[in-house]
Amino acid sequence: MPHENKRNNLMELMICVAAHQLEDGKTAVIGTGIPLAAAMLAQKTTAPNLIVLFEAGSVAPQLIKLPISVADSYTQTGCLIHGSMNEIMEACQRGIVDYTFLGCAQIDMYGNINTSLIGTDYQKPKARLPGSGGANDLASFCWRTLIITPHDKRRFAPKLDFVTTPGYLTGPGARERAGLPPGTGPYKVITTLAVIGFHPESKRMCVESLHPGVTKEDVRASTGFELLFVEPLATTPEPTDEELRILREEVDPQGLLIGK
Repeated sequence: MPHENKRNNLMELMICVAAHQLEDGKTAVIGTGIPLAAAMLAQKTTAPNLIVLFEAGSVAPQLIKLPISVADSYTQTGCLIHGSMNEIMEACQRGIVDYTFLGCAQIDMYGNINTSLIGTDYQKPKARLPGSGGANDLASFCWRTLIITPHDKRRFAPKLDFVTTPGYLTGPGARERAGLPPGTGPYKVITTLAVIGFHPESKRMCVESLHPGVTKEDVRASTGFELLFVEPLATTPEPTDEELRILREEVDPQGLLIGK
């Protein structure tokens, strides 16, 4: 039977889309918030053998209750290893982590991320943000970086106030010239309006699908730089009844994320 209140909100749509990016049997370092819900939903649906790693040291836990952070005790349930940050970062440097999931305060057309500050004066910024944490290390060495963020013009900026975490830097070849492993880099940006990939040659953001009811004009108006669009442009699939049931009843029954 269809799940009661089938219509999904944007947070639920983003979590379900993000869950589908995580492939069964792959490895992924997961961050706090939406990525946690996406990884838990993936384990319960399309990727039961997803190997989750947490920056605080857990490897391959079973996410039976939504953790509130990457150091929550629920990140340790049934894990194969409970080590340290050193072991997680070493795994990334050795090239055995497929995905990482990040958020951002600002992002540019090449997928570079700012989570450090807003403003041009480093000593007296308009706003001081949390900083990198492990984001720079993860995006530097994991094979594919997934980014989840609201979509607005201030966030999708033509120039970052500070580069905290590398995307494709200044364009084709720039990561390799900086000494980062060839073949790594931003993979998808999942926003409140669209799913965005990166052009294989120019390394610029390229919209792959629009969420239901969203137009190209909506996306352009909410972006501070010129976006590319694939042709034909797809519509993002809506969550299934079963995905919504699991998300609402098993992943986030308290509405900590989907209630926002």
